[in-house]
Amino acid sequence: MKIIIVGCGKVGYTLVEQLSGENHDIVVIDEREEKVNSITDSLDAMGIVGNGVSFQTLAEAGITQADLLIAVTGSDEQNLLCCVIAKKAGHCKTIARVRNPIYNNDIEFLRDELGLAMIINPELASATEIARIFQFPSAVKIDSFSKGRVELLHFRVTENCLLANYELIHIRTTLKCDVLVCMVTRGDEVLIPRGDFVFQEGDVVAIMATPLQANDFFKKIGIVTGRVHTAMIVGGGTIAYYLARRLLATGISTKIIDMNPERCEELSALLPKATIICGDGTDERLLIQEGLEKVEGFAALTGLDEENILLSLYAKRTSPAKIVTKINRINFSGVLSDIKLDTISYPRLLTADVIIKYVRSMNESLNSNVENLYKLEEGRAEALEFYIKEASAVTGIPLGKLRIRKNILVCCINRGGKIIIPGGQDELRVGDSVIVVLTHSRLNDIKEILEV
Repeated sequence: MKIIIVGCGKVGYTLVEQLSGENHDIVVIDEREEKVNSITDSLDAMGIVGNGVSFQTLAEAGITQADLLIAVTGSDEQNLLCCVIAKKAGHCKTIARVRNPIYNNDIEFLRDELGLAMIINPELASATEIARIFQFPSAVKIDSFSKGRVELLHFRVTENCLLANYELIHIRTTLKCDVLVCMVTRGDEVLIPRGDFVFQEGDVVAIMATPLQANDFFKKIGIVTGRVHTAMIVGGGTIAYYLARRLLATGISTKIIDMNPERCEELSALLPKATIICGDGTDERLLIQEGLEKVEGFAALTGLDEENILLSLYAKRTSPAKIVTKINRINFSGVLSDIKLDTISYPRLLTADVIIKYVRSMNESLNSNVENLYKLEEGRAEALEFYIKEASAVTGIPLGKLRIRKNILVCCINRGGKIIIPGGQDELRVGDSVIVVLTHSRLNDIKEILEV
């Protein structure tokens, strides 16, 4: 497809990085020449220096032939206007990033009235992800499928966890747990394990299960479940606002620390049930004074990655809390892995995931559309949900008899709302939603799981 991306900041760069590997014709637009050059010099994309709201600039980028325009500049209004002009000029699909909470209640109205395919709010998506983690703090990360009926839960094997030095096959034969281990991250390796796989302390394991099945599994392996009751957030930005609003709505006592007096006044007015502290969140004495040692959930959401990392390391040493760290740059993901931070939230990767899912679903020639997509382990693996529209080589045959490609695992079948964690005798049927986890490859269609 021909895709135009307006805005070459962190999200724009990530989108090009992800989409250029999927054989799309990409053109980027930005008024900052150095940002355009940064992308065109290192990634497979054409670049134009100019204003994406200008019809002439869009025409130069080939708007009349474009299939999709994505506007991710720093201005919500510019993104919306860019999409409107593109829609009128080229009749292409359009996606806008809109971040300001003032528009949050009008998202559906704006999308429908302006004819946009999608409006994305990375900060709201990040807040939703962190709130879900605080509801299930045993997990490092949670990805939901089938409208929340089944989840891919990532957790770390600790010294006291039953899984340390435990063989995978015993999860079903001995523990009698109806969960499927989809993936294990060990250092720099991302593995899809077999039955004889032995877990080690420090492994990050991803399981597919319903919420009830997951609870049963975690109890049996000695990991405590149950949501947090108190939360401390350092940094009073947009993500902090969205997160606090969600936590307060579920009865979680929430405290925000920010050093900007004006922002603290705004947050006090917007979140009357939250405790707002005006002070330096990197001050150890202030953190202890405000109860860091007893808090159950801690989120480092300042605008500086380095500050968030140091805050998280200090909180990890000082507090038993579930800790979430916001990272905007992912250039040092290997180093972060060595540090073993608890949970890391990447707002721009969340945005890229949503857009890539939409791009793949735009290909109407496919017999099975991508219903959901998650990039896992900084893009080294994927979890995809397909809807099977019609009979094919993958339907009506037990999974154990299919020649499924290496490093691909069928993890879950949703059949009319009934969740099936599949074994070798289960088969795929027309109308099923199927979740697949894979490494080292890419799928656009469910039939591509088979060896050629």
